[in-house]
Amino acid sequence: MKGRKSELGKFAGGLYTTSVEAFIPNTGRGIQGATSHCLGQNFAKMFEINFENEKGEKSMVWQNSWAYSTRTIGVMAMVHGDNKGLVLPPKVSALQVIVIPVPYKDADTQGIFDACAATVVTLSDAGIRAEADLRENYSPGWKYLNWKMKGVPLRIEKGPRDLANNQVRAVRRDNGEKADISRVFLVEQVKGMLDKIQQNLFDVAKQKRDACIEVVKTWDEFVKALGQKELILAPWCDEEEVEKDVKARTRGEMGAAKSLCTPFEQPELPEDIEGVAEDSISSSWKSQGLALLQVECYLMLHSMVVYPTQNLNLVLLKQCFVATLCTSFFNHDC
Repeated sequence: MKGRKSELGKFAGGLYTTSVEAFIPNTGRGIQGATSHCLGQNFAKMFEINFENEKGEKSMVWQNSWAYSTRTIGVMAMVHGDNKGLVLPPKVSALQVIVIPVPYKDADTQGIFDACAATVVTLSDAGIRAEADLRENYSPGWKYLNWKMKGVPLRIEKGPRDLANNQVRAVRRDNGEKADISRVFLVEQVKGMLDKIQQNLFDVAKQKRDACIEVVKTWDEFVKALGQKELILAPWCDEEEVEKDVKARTRGEMGAAKSLCTPFEQPELPEDIEGVAEDSISSSWKSQGLALLQVECYLMLHSMVVYPTQNLNLVLLKQCFVATLCTSFFNHDC
């Protein structure tokens, strides 16, 4: 979810910060995936960074900075993975298809192995990242589990019957669906299956995230949703003292709330709505006009982030370079 960081959460010394926030439904945790800081001219003034403008006058430069975090690799593993291992989206998986021979006793083993190698060549020539597991010291069943754990999107099996029928059997990693594919339509159907896997992973992840979003309007609703590890959309005034107060109050109740961002896409907000933490404001704040009655937008909040790095499979660092969030993120001007 793309949005603007709170005044308390923005980069120190900058004008404002925008970010892409990810959410892990299984753990109920939010994780920042990317940030963009509009630094304005503050640092240019500090370090005297000037340029000559079109009028021949010296001007201070405007600066910004961007960061895309490698922690999003872990986000991908936690969002799409299951109890059987990794589930990698085809577009970022170094290996999209693994071809496994399934020889039976008295079968034409060499013929099956040759057919597997030929299948890899056909797919590779079409731009599909494919390999064959031709190791003879492991059974087909062991290979299935091994490549399933590594998250390869599509598995192709080649046995005696497949060899006789000039076909292969394809098995999807995301949902386990199987399909027999004729060699004549191999490339076309494999590409189609990879596209379906990519779209299905996105749809399922979005559905799970959206199901966890809770829109609240009162403090009691906020506390209840936070305790249930929901992703909370709440009225907000973006005052630093209010944010500190909310964090302090929730720390003792359910583990401390943390603001993620004010989403760029805002639902309609009733004119007379009050801030979710309005009853937590001291009378002095109210008298100064800093109460949450000034709400103009929704803020996304959630409990403090915990990074379960001990559960991440480091094979991800070798298998993929994640760039999915960058495209949508950098379309927003700083």
